[in-house]
Amino acid sequence: MAQLLKLAAAFAAGAAAMYLLDPVAGRRRRATARDTVRAAGQDIQEFAQDKARHAADRLHRASAHLHQHAPSGDRQLHDRIRSKLGHLVAQPGRVEVHVADGLVTLSGSARLSEVDALVAAVSDMLGVERVDNRMDAAPSAPSSESRH
Repeated sequence: MAQLLKLAAAFAAGAAAMYLLDPVAGRRRRATARDTVRAAGQDIQEFAQDKARHAADRLHRASAHLHQHAPSGDRQLHDRIRSKLGHLVAQPGRVEVHVADGLVTLSGSARLSEVDALVAAVSDMLGVERVDNRMDAAPSAPSSESRH
């Protein structure tokens, strides 16, 4: 059986050599074989690059997801809250924000309707553990004369 297998392999190698080394069409066949091997190599390279790119994207998304749920630094949290104040109260300059280890202390003055929305919005922010509401709530807009 082993002899028969060796004979078949030798016959196949001889036929391939005759096919590729043929003086009439051998050059074209070798060029075709070379192009086929080169194209297969490029396909394999593109496949590997595509898989690597997808894996890197997956890792990037997982990393972003982890960072999204990581607690924020106090300074960064303070800055994020200050940037939202203009959307939440009419006079953001009258609101003071202090942050320590995720505890947010809000003080100053704002309308009664704004205080509830402000506390709710700050409580929902990423990194906020607790909100200490020390706001003076007025039924209407606080006037600039009441501060003098």
